[in-house]
Amino acid sequence: MDDSITKMQLPSPAKLNLFLHITGQRADGYHELQTLFQFIDLCDTLDFIPNVTGTIRLSPVIDGLPTADNLIYKAAQMLLPYRKNIRAGVDIVLTKQLPMGGGIGGGSSNAATTLLALNTLWECDLPLAELANLGVQLGADVPVFVMGFSAFAEGVGEKLQRVELDTPYFLLIKPDCHVSTGQIFTDKYLTRDTPPIRISHALTLGGHNDCLDVVRKHNPEVDEAYLWLKNHGGAKLTGTGACLFLSFENWDDAEQVRLATPKKWQSWVCRGCNTSPTHDALNQWIEQHKK
Repeated sequence: MDDSITKMQLPSPAKLNLFLHITGQRADGYHELQTLFQFIDLCDTLDFIPNVTGTIRLSPVIDGLPTADNLIYKAAQMLLPYRKNIRAGVDIVLTKQLPMGGGIGGGSSNAATTLLALNTLWECDLPLAELANLGVQLGADVPVFVMGFSAFAEGVGEKLQRVELDTPYFLLIKPDCHVSTGQIFTDKYLTRDTPPIRISHALTLGGHNDCLDVVRKHNPEVDEAYLWLKNHGGAKLTGTGACLFLSFENWDDAEQVRLATPKKWQSWVCRGCNTSPTHDALNQWIEQHKK
């Protein structure tokens, strides 16, 4: 790498769970699941600026989230033992666009983007599979962002099989509430015994989100938005968050419904991606800065 390079900027995308089946619960309390992950081109942005202090500095500080608890900071800390130069530090600047608590994986994506960036900048040279194994300690969704491909996932979400999916346009809606994942997964009425399906079934027939009814019960804002969006097609909930989505064949149709969306909800039109925008940008950066 060219030592004169002082900055790397990478997008940090959201994901959708096209369905989410909970097939069991383990003795440690974690849930076994099956899901289809697909990236969307709605992204945060992370700037990585190397420094020679050997320290990690993250900005801005997010209200209610101490830096030590931020997954970006934790991810960077994980790679410190692997850096070639112990004086290699980094200033990380986050430009946030993805809503928190939406179920679209923003924090997990930020952590994965940090692992990918610093693995390159600090010349750690860890294989993606090893980065993913580190990442799962930060969250079950981190591995899919590290690997960077649309996937059929099992286990707690870390067992990934690559798939090629259609890439429709999505209308994404975020009601003004923050869904508590812990509250959803501990609700006694949550379905935990959906029969496992084969990947072929998942790709052809799809599925549902076992968390939908529980999220709607605890969050009237999500229930209202779901009933509204359902009038326009097959509305779905992603993950255990507040975000709902609906797929369209073209941008114009999606934008027409978005313009009709009540202003009290955030809304976006985005495109499905089978490769993470992070990986696309990182590969371009590496190609540009080869010696």
